[in-house]
Amino acid sequence: QVQLVESGGGLVQAGGSLRLSCAASGRTFSTYAVAWFRQAPGKEREFVGAVSRSGTYTNFADSVKGRFTISRDNAKNTVYLQMNSLTPEDTGVYYCAARSGAVVLTNSAYDSWGQGTQVTVSS
Repeated sequence: QVQLVESGGGLVQAGGSLRLSCAASGRTFSTYAVAWFRQAPGKEREFVGAVSRSGTYTNFADSVKGRFTISRDNAKNTVYLQMNSLTPEDTGVYYCAARSGAVVLTNSAYDSWGQGTQVTVSS
């Protein structure tokens, strides 16, 4: 497992942008696929997007396609979630998660989780 710490959340107006970071500990970070999930109040945690170990493959939920991108810098042990054209529906706690191996879209497949960072989009 790796230890993950998210940062970059905050309050933003609709139409604005935020970039979240997920910093990982450990020297084998490049062997982990990383995903972002979010959870709004009263709702289940949902998949947002994921990036492969090398960073060459990404996958996104339909609700964020074309607005969010994911990149990673394995030299810095960090994954980034760039969020553009934010809407109030994007409000929630955003978590990054890691698993050894390939990208999977279900949260139960990830065994390392950060503590989450709050994103609030005002209308």
